[in-house]
Amino acid sequence: MSDTPAPFAFVEAGADAACRGALDRADRLRDDPDALKSRWPTSRVILLDEKGNAYADAEGRLLAITGHDVSEGPGGVGAAVFLGLDPHDTAWFALEGALTALDAPRRVDLRSAAASWPAFDASVFAQARALQHWRSRHRYCGVCGGEVALSRAGWQGTCTKCGVEHYPRTDPAVIVAVTDGSRLLLGRQAAWPARRYSVLAGFVEPGESLEQTVAREVLEETGVRVRRCRYMASQPWPFPGSLMLGFHADAEPDEPQVDDELEEARWFTADDVRRARQRGEWGSTQDDGEGPVLSPSISISRWLIEQWLAGQGGA
Repeated sequence: MSDTPAPFAFVEAGADAACRGALDRADRLRDDPDALKSRWPTSRVILLDEKGNAYADAEGRLLAITGHDVSEGPGGVGAAVFLGLDPHDTAWFALEGALTALDAPRRVDLRSAAASWPAFDASVFAQARALQHWRSRHRYCGVCGGEVALSRAGWQGTCTKCGVEHYPRTDPAVIVAVTDGSRLLLGRQAAWPARRYSVLAGFVEPGESLEQTVAREVLEETGVRVRRCRYMASQPWPFPGSLMLGFHADAEPDEPQVDDELEEARWFTADDVRRARQRGEWGSTQDDGEGPVLSPSISISRWLIEQWLAGQGGA
């Protein structure tokens, strides 16, 4: 497990690390129940409660017990989801905590884990939580309503009535730092903490390319016209099951006009953004309670802002 700070949650720092997952997902083992059973006693198991919180120790760190420790209750390898193999070739599983007789001193939600846990632990938790969400919402077939039976170590569902196969889904969404050359376009939603601003985001619609989504979402939310954009990086966003695809975009210096999706959108100069960054996150000890604050550091939105600011001489 690495304590190296990540550029944003669930993604390791560095170009090489960013291309590696926390776990080798070992697809080849999903159809080999005997191999998984043999690995179960020495495996690590992350337990989740019904709300999707992870079992943690008294200090709030991930409590990953061994398969051997799951010795009471109906839980076991047959009920667990196989997540993959770590760099030491140890198997990792996720299991509903209610299926065991075990408890934990604390329960930690995914946002808190993303902000404080090592990238490895947070990434494993994110994977487990996303799969738990998919399983809990796909118990019945969307085609005929039949009950769905799970197989392939928790990664496939098959309707027991019509035979249609179901797989975990991830919803793609773009998130984009828009600039007119010298200013950055930021918006805020009414439900956010007071004074928080972030870059714009929206889900990809059927038949769209990512670039088309960038232009459409920015225009719909702010009335600003995008001229071109370029891909920057991505972040798994399991709240509950999205993938954020980050872009920088060049746009016309149009005056922002918001609709019902945003409470406000406006242009910020580099100095505006620097002052917002100095305030820290909303509610932090650096916050003066006056001006705008930026999105949390766990998110790719903040990273996109920092990348733009670095290009303005603000690194």
